[in-house]
Amino acid sequence: MKLAMKGRGSQIQVNNKFSKTKYVIEHIEGVDVPFLEDSKTDYIAEHPNKIVNKVYSPTVPFMYSMNPYQGCEHGCVYCYARESHQYWGYGAGLDFERKIIYKPEAPQLLEKQFNTKKWIVSPIMLSGNTDCYQPIEKKLQITRELLKVCLKYKHPVSIITKNSLIQRDIDLLIPLAKLNLVHVSLSITSFDNKLRSVLEPRTASVEKKLETLEMLAANNIPVNIMVAPIIPGLNSHEIPSIVKKVAELGALSVGYTTVRLNGEIAEIFENWIRTTYPDRADKVLNQIKEINNGHLHSKGKNRLKLHGETSFMIKKMFDVARNKYLKNKTWPAYDLKAFCRPSEQLSLF
Repeated sequence: MKLAMKGRGSQIQVNNKFSKTKYVIEHIEGVDVPFLEDSKTDYIAEHPNKIVNKVYSPTVPFMYSMNPYQGCEHGCVYCYARESHQYWGYGAGLDFERKIIYKPEAPQLLEKQFNTKKWIVSPIMLSGNTDCYQPIEKKLQITRELLKVCLKYKHPVSIITKNSLIQRDIDLLIPLAKLNLVHVSLSITSFDNKLRSVLEPRTASVEKKLETLEMLAANNIPVNIMVAPIIPGLNSHEIPSIVKKVAELGALSVGYTTVRLNGEIAEIFENWIRTTYPDRADKVLNQIKEINNGHLHSKGKNRLKLHGETSFMIKKMFDVARNKYLKNKTWPAYDLKAFCRPSEQLSLF
């Protein structure tokens, strides 16, 4: 594995499809050397008018999402959210990992949303795009403040993360769970730390992820494990062992997705796998194309429909493991009637 920049997933800066200018490397031995070197992460404050977004997609299981951060320092090379960073004027490659946008007024905006008379209670995904527990959250604590607002208003919230920093907020998750107001999805891509360290370099180690699962489950906080993404030829063989282990540690459900290299992510991933695993690059890329009907990602309305023998084997392997290890476990429903505005509570007296 000859990664030029350790701790980064993408090893290249790809062009922004909305930009009139392009990055061109012409003098790799001289003036372009600084361009190829890693640089510090920049944190950029953004002040939006709202934090809750309605999701218009038949392929996601939630109606609303809120993202306190855009861009993600975790650096997962396969991340579908990379493409969205282009709308902010940045690239999907290295920019996505080192140009992090944060929204300091997010908690106040959420409270404003909950106080809107037209607001209809519906679970909100935290986050639907980039990880709400990425490294800078340890300092900024925006996610923690959002959870405080959800608890204050008794509003249902769903969390998805691959960072053990969620352990810090267990004091808020416990009361939310007692009211049936929180679901947590923890992403575990592989049990191989060597693979994890180059595939998603700044995420929590395998050991910390399993520790996090065990801690959440011990406090009766419902945890779903996302074995995602499944990349044929890299981690697909791990499905049974991951499902078995997380079931033993208290996961109530499991899910999976297969890798989709939409837009510029295909270029980033292909560069990465030819650098890190050159001996199996062609095999992995060809299997990804097989499950996506000849492309590195599916397009249009049927973009989540899988094709070929490889996708059938992945699904069969996952279904067998889930039925074997989680057959008797149930997933709790949200309490959508618990919501109450503090101002309404005071008006009763």
